[in-house]
Amino acid sequence: QVQLVESGGGLVQPGGSLRLSCAASRNIFSIYAMRWYRQAPGKQRELVAGISTGGSTNYADSAKGRFTISRDIGKNTVYLQMNSLKPEDTAVYYCNAFMFDRSDYWGQGTQVTVSS
Repeated sequence: QVQLVESGGGLVQPGGSLRLSCAASRNIFSIYAMRWYRQAPGKQRELVAGISTGGSTNYADSAKGRFTISRDIGKNTVYLQMNSLKPEDTAVYYCNAFMFDRSDYWGQGTQVTVSS
């Protein structure tokens, strides 16, 4: 099992930046991939970005060029740096750990609101 604790959400104006953090309770090298998802009101949860054990990253089209996923192995923490935020980025952001045995775990979510 793995516990995930997200932090860093909040209210930001359009064009602003936020950095989300996801702290895992175990060595992230034991996790196949760490991913950020988001869910806006009335919409399905969608993948935003992911990073594999080997360090490969992938992004949703909506995140490319604006968001960056990274990790601090020593802290077992994954980050999502979000720049040039738009109102349509407003959502609850969830951290996900996808394991080698195909099980997965979710954090509690952190609210991001982009509004003037």
